[in-house]
Amino acid sequence: MTERTESAVRLVILLAIAAMAGAAAFTHVHDLSVAHGQPDWIGLANAVAVELMTIYLGLELRARRRAGRPVGLVGSLLVAFALLSLAAQVAEAEPSVWGWVVAAVPSLAFLALVKVVLSNAPITPPTVEPDQPDAYRYEEPAETTDIEPVRPTVPASPVVPAVLPPRGVVQSNRPHVVGIIR
Repeated sequence: MTERTESAVRLVILLAIAAMAGAAAFTHVHDLSVAHGQPDWIGLANAVAVELMTIYLGLELRARRRAGRPVGLVGSLLVAFALLSLAAQVAEAEPSVWGWVVAAVPSLAFLALVKVVLSNAPITPPTVEPDQPDAYRYEEPAETTDIEPVRPTVPASPVVPAVLPPRGVVQSNRPHVVGIIR
């Protein structure tokens, strides 16, 4: 299977689960709102608000992480709206452990998919470093002012030509040297 085909299959699965889980969660939130005295249109508004807020907050959380901005409030709101959706599903279920578990499956599946999709960070290739180790690399420091730094002047030492003794002459302080190689 090619990478493109695999991506297409994953997208179809994601959309199918999202559509079914969203429909189930939407229905539960709507029905619970209507059962507790809200008009039908407010039940629809509640369902739209709860389900779309979880998606929006997940996207906002990812955008904030990429930008390096704080995510505390957005993360807390995401958890709150997800729990609200989950609570509506469980409240509409048959009052038994299995009834609650089965009612929670669509919401939990959807939340798991959102988490997987939103935590998928694009892979960036590592930067290619030169073969030379950092210890030998020199970076010019940035100049912060327009003033030239004052450098101490060192007086130049006078150039004295080397004077060699004539060939075959042994220096008196070096009696063991027999000759000088030129």
